[in-house]
Amino acid sequence: MTRNNHYTLKKYPFIRLLLFFISGILLQWYLQFGISILLTALSITVLVQFAFMFLPDARKYTLRWCQGIIILLLCSILGGILLFIKDVRHKPGSLTTNYQPGNIIKLTIEEPLVEKPNSYKALAAVSTVYDGRQWKKAEGSILLYFKKDSLPPAVTYGSQLLLKKDLQQISNSGNPGAFDYKRYCLFHDITAQVFLKEGDFIILPEKNGNWLQQTLFEIRNATIKTLQTYIPGKEEQGVAEALLIGYREDLDKDLVQAYSNTGVVHIIAISGLHLGMIYGLMIWIFARFKRNRFTKILKPIVILFVLWAFTLVAGAVPSIMRSAVMFTFIIIGEAMGRRTYMYNTLAASALCMLVFNPFVLWDVGFLLSYAAVISIVTFMKPVYGWFYFSNKIKDKIWSLTSVTISAQVLTIPIILFYFHQFPNFFLITNFLAVPLSGLILYGEILLLCIALFSGLAKMIGIAVGFSIKVMDVFIQYINELPYSVWNNIQVNVLQTWLLYGFIIALCIWLMRKASQAFIASLTCLGLFSVSVSVDFIMRNRQQKLIVYNVPKQSAIDIVQGSSYLFTGDSILLEEGLLKNFHLKPARILYHCNQSAPVINCIPKDTITNINGHSILVLDKKLQYRPMQKRIDIDIIILSKNPRIYINQLAQVFNCKQIVFDSSNPLWKIQLWKKDCDSLHLRFHSIPENGAFVMDL
Repeated sequence: MTRNNHYTLKKYPFIRLLLFFISGILLQWYLQFGISILLTALSITVLVQFAFMFLPDARKYTLRWCQGIIILLLCSILGGILLFIKDVRHKPGSLTTNYQPGNIIKLTIEEPLVEKPNSYKALAAVSTVYDGRQWKKAEGSILLYFKKDSLPPAVTYGSQLLLKKDLQQISNSGNPGAFDYKRYCLFHDITAQVFLKEGDFIILPEKNGNWLQQTLFEIRNATIKTLQTYIPGKEEQGVAEALLIGYREDLDKDLVQAYSNTGVVHIIAISGLHLGMIYGLMIWIFARFKRNRFTKILKPIVILFVLWAFTLVAGAVPSIMRSAVMFTFIIIGEAMGRRTYMYNTLAASALCMLVFNPFVLWDVGFLLSYAAVISIVTFMKPVYGWFYFSNKIKDKIWSLTSVTISAQVLTIPIILFYFHQFPNFFLITNFLAVPLSGLILYGEILLLCIALFSGLAKMIGIAVGFSIKVMDVFIQYINELPYSVWNNIQVNVLQTWLLYGFIIALCIWLMRKASQAFIASLTCLGLFSVSVSVDFIMRNRQQKLIVYNVPKQSAIDIVQGSSYLFTGDSILLEEGLLKNFHLKPARILYHCNQSAPVINCIPKDTITNINGHSILVLDKKLQYRPMQKRIDIDIIILSKNPRIYINQLAQVFNCKQIVFDSSNPLWKIQLWKKDCDSLHLRFHSIPENGAFVMDL
C-alpha cells in the first residue's frame, strides 16, 4: 500500500509543488514577512541543499526524503518572495512611496472610458511624479472618474494626462460583511483614485498606447458594433456581447441577478465554458478528417491558435486567460499522450498562473474554474454510470446532465462561502441554457464571419436574437418560481473546509468503498453540525445596533436574534443595488431573516431605550432645552444634516458616543468633529470610519 501511494505521488509532482507554493503565498500575505527574513530563509535552504550534495551516496539514499522536503520548502519560500515582489507597496518606485499631496502626476489611460450614471471611469498607469523640484519615476495604477460635462473627446486609450488634483486613498464602506474593495484594487496594483472636473488635468499632445492593445480594443469595438447592428433588442444585444467577448456594460442588472439566482451566470461571464464550446467545435471538425501523422501534429496547433485568437478577441480578460492557459496545458498534455495525468496537468497550469500573478489565488473565478474542471474530471464518469440509455438522444441528454451534476460537487462549498446562496433549480436551467448558449455562441461567430454580407448577416442576427430571447424568458421564468434560490447562507472558512472534507471523504467511500473514508466523512459532518449549531445559538442571543455607511442615505438596523428592524430612507426598502450592496451582506453575516415587520424602530427626535441602552436619532433642529442636570444617553445619531451645534448637545445631554451618519455632508462632519475634540466628546464618522456597530 505504501509503495502504491509513493508511486501515485511520483505521478503528480506538480500537485505537491503547487500546494507548497500556495502555502508560501498565504503565509506571506497573512504574516507579512520582511524581505530580509525571506531571503535569509531562502539562503539557508539553498545552503542545506548544497551541503546535501556532498554527502556519501549511501547517506543520500537513506536521507532522500530530506531532499524532497528541502525542495518543497524552497518552493514555499519562493511563493512568499514572489508575492512580496508583486505587491506594489513593496516596489522601490511605487506611487505609495513617491507621491505626496500637491505633486503633479503624469499618467497614461490604460483602457477605453466606461460610461457611468454621472461620470466616465478609466484605469490609468502612473509613469512619473513631479514634487516641485524634479520628475521622479513612479509605478502603480489609479482610477479616474471624469465629470461628464468636463470630459473632452480627446481622452481615449493611450492619452497622457497631467493631474494637478490630489489623489484619494481607496477605502471600503466598512459595512459588516461587505466586499473588500480596497484589497481587490491592491491585488490589481490600484492604490488610489481621483474625481476630476474641468481644470484638474491637462491633456498632453503625444499618446503612449500599445499597438497590440489598441488593435484588441478596435476588434472589440467592431465586434460590439456588428452585434448591435444585426441583433435586435437592447437586452439581447447585452447578453450577446457578454456571451461572446465578456463585455458586460450593456447588461440589464435585473437580468444578471436572474442568471445568478438560477445558477447559469457563467454563461454571461466569459470563462472556460466558452472556450470549452470552441474546443468542442474544433474537436468535431477534426473528427471529420482521417487520422494520420499530419493531422495528429496539425490538430493541437490549430486548436491552440483558435483558442488563443478567441481569447485575444475577447479582450484577454483574466477569466478567459486562465481558461486559455488551462486548455493549453490540457491540449499539450493530450498531444504528448498524458491524458491519464490530468490532475498533474491542471496543477502545472495553476502553478504557472500563480507564478505570473500570485494574487489570482484570491480570485473566486480562478477557484471556481479549477474546482469545476477537477470535479468534472473526477466525477463525470461515475455519475454518468448511474443510468444506461440505449437511445442515443437520451444518452446525450444524460451525458450533459451528468457533466452539470459532477461540476457542482466541488464548487458547492465555494458558491456557499462567496455568494451566500444556492440555485435550487440549477439542473433545469443548465439543461436548457448551456446547450442553447452554445448554439448562440456558434451563431455569433458565424455572424462575425459573414458580417460583410448584410442580408445573410441580418437573418443570422434575427435567429441569434430570438434564441437569446427564449433563453432570457426561460431564465426569468425559473427565477420567479417559488424556492428557486436558497438565500442568506452564511458559512465561515472552517465550515467551508469541513464541508469539503465531508464531500471528498464521502465520494471516496462511494467510489472505493473505503470504510476509513466513511468514518472521516461522518466526523467532518459532525464537526460541521456542531459549528453550525454554535453559530445558531450565538445568533439567537445577539443584540446589535448597526448604523450603515450608505452614501447620502440614512440606514439603521436593530438586530435582535435572527430578525432585524430597520430605520432609514425608504429607497433602501426596495430590492436594488443600494440594499443588496450595502445592507444585505451584514444581514447575511449576522444570519438575519426578515421575520419581523420593517418599521421605524427608533423614532426620530425621541429617546428610545433598547435593552438598557438609550438611543436618540436627530435629523432636525434640537428640540430639547438646557437643564440643570443633563440627560444621560448612550448614543446620539446625527442624520440628514440637522442645524445642530455640538455645544448645544453638550449642554443638554451627557452622551457617551456621537455618531455622524452618511446622510450628512463631509464639510459639516468636519466642523462637528472639531467641536467634539474641543469638548473631549467621543464621536464616530460613518463616511470616514465605516459603519458603526455596537452590542446592545
